[in-house]
Amino acid sequence: MKRARILIADDHEIFSAAFRKLLEPEFEVVGCVSDGYMLLKAAQELKPDVVIADIGMPLLNGLDAGREIKRLLPDTRLIFLTMNPDSELAQEAVRIGASGYLLKSSHPSELPEAIHDAIRGVPYITPSIRQFMDEAFIRDPSAAPRSHELTTRQREVLQMLAEGKSMKEIASILELTLRTVQFHKYRIMELLEIKTNAELVQYAMRHGMIPSVEPRTK
Repeated sequence: MKRARILIADDHEIFSAAFRKLLEPEFEVVGCVSDGYMLLKAAQELKPDVVIADIGMPLLNGLDAGREIKRLLPDTRLIFLTMNPDSELAQEAVRIGASGYLLKSSHPSELPEAIHDAIRGVPYITPSIRQFMDEAFIRDPSAAPRSHELTTRQREVLQMLAEGKSMKEIASILELTLRTVQFHKYRIMELLEIKTNAELVQYAMRHGMIPSVEPRTK
């Protein structure tokens, strides 16, 4: 039987290496990447069966990268494996089309199980999160009310602002004019009814765009 092809995305090398070691006896790990933009590029090039992604990654967070992957590669299964136990993030992950949501503190046996379920078309939510989620929502996330969504570009700008990048740096990374970035920031703050940079950072943390307490491994 052909082994499922897995792409791993995590900005902590120690986790990527551990996931690869755990999965390689049973699955074909086709690559490991460390940020959301690299994930998008690798997914389009490698076309994996399953993407396993962290949420709090630099430049482009896992949720936004996953949203774009599901648009470009709708048959690719998406599993989030994160340290964030927020059930609202899990709901957002399912809403964008994820097949699984696990915590990095979950038992190692859960990850292969989640991959098998994802391939069969069955959503897998780690039990400690699932108990806080509505079963009807898991079955049909489209039935849940949707909060206001920023555009993809606005979310990119918001994440980079929250990461502490200057508007000049963001303009260079996204190949935009400084005036365009300034306009995006104005619109973001207007739409979200946010008045300060500190509130921008808090919003980004609450919505999984940047990690709040994860230690970075060099």
